[in-house]
Amino acid sequence: MQILGFKALLEAYQDYETNPGAETLEQVKKRFEYTQIDHYFVRLRDDDIGYIRIRALDPHTCRLSQILILPEHQGNGYAQQAIRQVETRYPLAKRWLLNTIEQERKLCHLYEKLGYRLTGTQEKIKDGMDLVDYEK
Repeated sequence: MQILGFKALLEAYQDYETNPGAETLEQVKKRFEYTQIDHYFVRLRDDDIGYIRIRALDPHTCRLSQILILPEHQGNGYAQQAIRQVETRYPLAKRWLLNTIEQERKLCHLYEKLGYRLTGTQEKIKDGMDLVDYEK
C-alpha cells in the first residue's frame, strides 16, 4: 500500500532518501513496532484504501506524520474525512503539526482547508522539492 500510495511522488521528485514509497519492507515493519506512533487504516466498506500515522509528541501536541490514500480513491474527500476523524481520537491535543511538499499544491490545499496554517519553516530537500511545516 505504501509503495502504491507514494509512487507518483517518488517518480515526480526522485527522492529516494525521504519518500516513504522508497522504504524497504523491513523499514515499514519497524515503524509499526514504535509504541509512540499510532497507525490507522482508512477503510471503505471492507477494503483498506489508505492509512494515517499519528505521533503524540506530548498530551497536547500531535504530529500527522503520514497519510496516504491509494491513487484510485484519491479526489473523493477520503483524506479529509480520515484526518477529521483521527483528530477526534486525541481530545487533549490542542496543537497539530505536519509537513508536506510545498510544490504539491493539492496537498497544501487539503491541509489548509482543514485549518492548518504555514509556520514559515521550510526545508530544501533537493532542487524543486521543499518541505513546509503546517500547524493547527
